[in-house]
Amino acid sequence: MVTDPPARFSIKRTLVVCALVAVAYSLALLLLGEGVPALPTPLWSGTGLLALLLCLVNYLLRGWRWCLWMAFMGRPMPLLAGLRCYLVGYVFTPTPGNLGEALRGTLLAQRPLSATQSLSVFGAERLADLSALLILCLPAVFWWWQHLAVLPAWAGWRSGLLALVLVVLAAVLLWSRVIAVVRRWVWLGTALACLRHRASLSMSLTLGAWLSQGVAVYLLCRLMGLDLALLTAVGFYAVAMVAGALSALPAGLGGTELALSGLLLLHGADATSALIITFVARILTLWLAVAIGMVAMAYSVLVARDIRF
Repeated sequence: MVTDPPARFSIKRTLVVCALVAVAYSLALLLLGEGVPALPTPLWSGTGLLALLLCLVNYLLRGWRWCLWMAFMGRPMPLLAGLRCYLVGYVFTPTPGNLGEALRGTLLAQRPLSATQSLSVFGAERLADLSALLILCLPAVFWWWQHLAVLPAWAGWRSGLLALVLVVLAAVLLWSRVIAVVRRWVWLGTALACLRHRASLSMSLTLGAWLSQGVAVYLLCRLMGLDLALLTAVGFYAVAMVAGALSALPAGLGGTELALSGLLLLHGADATSALIITFVARILTLWLAVAIGMVAMAYSVLVARDIRF
């Protein structure tokens, strides 16, 4: 059933306002907060630039994945134009549960998706992201058992196996829950159909996207002098992202920062280093995307005119 245009436009404009208010509020906190130390010089080095480029890789890989699913929904588009339309959706990231991103498909000026179809693609994105992040959480779980759990040293491999079993069990329970919900909400059935479409490629893109940002966090840790293994840093970032998603707060604000800072402190980082790493990581993995999304939205509305509100 086609959504009534005036109501749909009202919802879009409301979400735009919410997103802009969230951005302005968060930037004000960053600029006025006295607890955020000055960024050290090494962050502006080549390694810091590489961390930024890795975060851009995340956006590009997930945009490519979105284009695959849009083609599956009968809306194929050139890759560059599709990536730009995908980036526009990041303007809505600072909304509760990132739900504003579900509007991506409805913004197209030509043959937009229905609200249900766009929600299905958004559901596929979230399910794929969560699955990949749970896999990338494994190194952090192993580290927890080896360094913080009260177990004898010889039981390291057993604790690792137990951690793997627990994660697999959690994933099975999650999927069983998803299947139960599918029976109530038809749009989730379409989301699962998206996940099955070229599943190997879409999952590879998803894992590569989140792995790239995890490596970026690892580089930030190294720049701050924190001796942290690559896979452990990736696992810490994945745990922080899952924690932020479970909080259902706009863009995971608060939950993600608390989880990442806490894990870095447990690993032995001092409070200042943990704060700086978390602060910069969130700029690169969240606010950079929102800023790029605003630029893409302005171009798409004013120049390309393939996005409408």
